[in-house]
Amino acid sequence: MTILFFQHVISAWIALLLDKWLGDPRWLPHPVRGMGFIIAKLDTFLNKGAFRKIKGLIAWLTTILFVFLPTIFIVYLLKDIHIILAIIVEAILIYTTIAEKDLAEAGLAVSEPLKVGNLLLAREKVSWIVGRDTEKLDDSEVVRAAVETIAENTSDGVTAPLFYAILGGAPLALLYRAVNTCDSMLGYKSEKYKEFGWASAKMDDLFNYIPSRMTGYIMIASNIFSSKSTLKKCLHILNRDAKKHPSPNSGWCEAAMAALLEVQLGGINTYNGVVSDRARMGDAVHRLEVFHIEQSISIMKRTVLAFMTLLTLGVVFCAIASRWASFV
Repeated sequence: MTILFFQHVISAWIALLLDKWLGDPRWLPHPVRGMGFIIAKLDTFLNKGAFRKIKGLIAWLTTILFVFLPTIFIVYLLKDIHIILAIIVEAILIYTTIAEKDLAEAGLAVSEPLKVGNLLLAREKVSWIVGRDTEKLDDSEVVRAAVETIAENTSDGVTAPLFYAILGGAPLALLYRAVNTCDSMLGYKSEKYKEFGWASAKMDDLFNYIPSRMTGYIMIASNIFSSKSTLKKCLHILNRDAKKHPSPNSGWCEAAMAALLEVQLGGINTYNGVVSDRARMGDAVHRLEVFHIEQSISIMKRTVLAFMTLLTLGVVFCAIASRWASFV
């Protein structure tokens, strides 16, 4: 069992390095696109008539099994052939579940036009990574949208899949990505999806419960040295504001980011013309400026490195404790 955990740790580190180097090449076939295809077909076939909650659960289970079973078969088959081959293939599979480089590049794509005063282009770029209406956002609101997305996706797009990768290797990392993709495609509260997407939304909440909270606290611990705030104040804001978010999990990273930057996130968003007043997170010590996007990217990178380091140390500690216990 210990050897298996070390295999997962090595694969996860290789995956993280691959992401830093390659990002998400558009020419490379991506498992998430396959997941999206399956979910879309199930949505078309099942999302109608009566018993939509049950049908939505069936759609969720079908997607999960389509992803999990082949992956676990491949990984354990390769392990029987050679451990090095299994580690490499597992690393490549885990690599497809994380998006640190793409998240950083998306943030920079918003900040660069803002630096030269091109608000129209910045609005267009931020519209690619957020669901809110962006046509009328001023520069500060464009920055807020980018910072909130970077904060939320630090967990969803990087640390959460790495958390599951270390727990269960590529099969569990891809399972998490399938859960997350189901939620992003079906987990809406609209008339069409409030019943059919119920299972997808709830399971995504469940799978993100631990990683989001771990990431929020690690974000503060690993970045407090670069913040003008204090550890006590940041922790106070995190515990005060994280639960205000409509999502039970997204608020943990957003509140931590707001605390470290000494800005206020949340506020008025518009979705397809419908106004949504989101809870405020953090204290507005500073007005949101373009440099806060780059600072949030740096915070995200340090958080990911600290998160992986702590998980690795946790595996090492458990291995030593298990070894010691066997001699007692």
